[in-house]
Amino acid sequence: MTDLPTRRSRRLAEVSQARAAAAEPPTVAIDLRAPAPVPEIVTGRRRDRGRATPAPDGTRVMGILNVTPDSFSDGGLHQAYDAAVEHARELVAAGADIVDVGGESTRPGADRVPVEVEQQRVLPVVQQLVAEGIPVSVDTMNAATAERAVDLGAAIVNDVSGGLADDDMARVVRDTGAGFVVMHWRGHSDRMYRNAEYVHAVDEVRREVELRVAELIVVGVRQEQVVIDPGLGFAKQGAQNWEILAGYERFASIGLPVLVAASRKRFLEGVGSAAGAPPKDRDLATAAISLLAAERGAWGVRVHDPAPTRAVLDVWDAWRAARS
Repeated sequence: MTDLPTRRSRRLAEVSQARAAAAEPPTVAIDLRAPAPVPEIVTGRRRDRGRATPAPDGTRVMGILNVTPDSFSDGGLHQAYDAAVEHARELVAAGADIVDVGGESTRPGADRVPVEVEQQRVLPVVQQLVAEGIPVSVDTMNAATAERAVDLGAAIVNDVSGGLADDDMARVVRDTGAGFVVMHWRGHSDRMYRNAEYVHAVDEVRREVELRVAELIVVGVRQEQVVIDPGLGFAKQGAQNWEILAGYERFASIGLPVLVAASRKRFLEGVGSAAGAPPKDRDLATAAISLLAAERGAWGVRVHDPAPTRAVLDVWDAWRAARS
């Protein structure tokens, strides 16, 4: 597989050549169908203790549901259907606005999962959660899985590759009108750290995210569908993740909603917890990052345990309310 930077360089060269050769503006095919509505959970409403309420400035809490045997933090705990559904209910009770259902681990070094296995894991869970009125996102790099999940009622496609792993993903998002989390990506988990080389991490990641969004808009994905994620822990080593967080405003300046997904990741080890402690001990550090992200206007935070994050966000909301 061609490295992502090489693919992008070739693509930029092709675009430049096409522009230079064009004597007239290109003809653009216009789709006269009415666009599918973007889910409210994406465009400015969140679930708040069981009811949808206007919250244009509220940071959404996305609860992680790994229906996998090998995720880095809780692999295997919720792999069975009944356990997955019950945990989703617990996530909502603990304060999650959205449940993010994934059937393929993206931990460092993880191998790909056949699409049919991924669908067997996630689709029954998505269907049940939607039936219970729980807003659902589907964590997948596979367009076929995304399309079926959205057909079942998932509101958001959370693709850690930003649509680069499957060329059909942009079409699925465009045609369904689903929200689309576009993460910064430089290759699959088994080789992503080979590409964790940056001169100026914030500037390079921002530029690559912005380019990817532009590519999606060119093929018909609407700007209001897109949430960006700078990809903490993906093709980024320790200190590079802190640089990305410290540079949050640079990503916000793109003008799109931002998702911060730091939960329990390796770069938090030893920060607010003992070195060598299990990933669950990183929840307080995760909550602190959630608060800092919310203060800066983040659209959402993605967490394994919503309770501490919801607690700090509720305190912050109360503090702000008293000052207004």
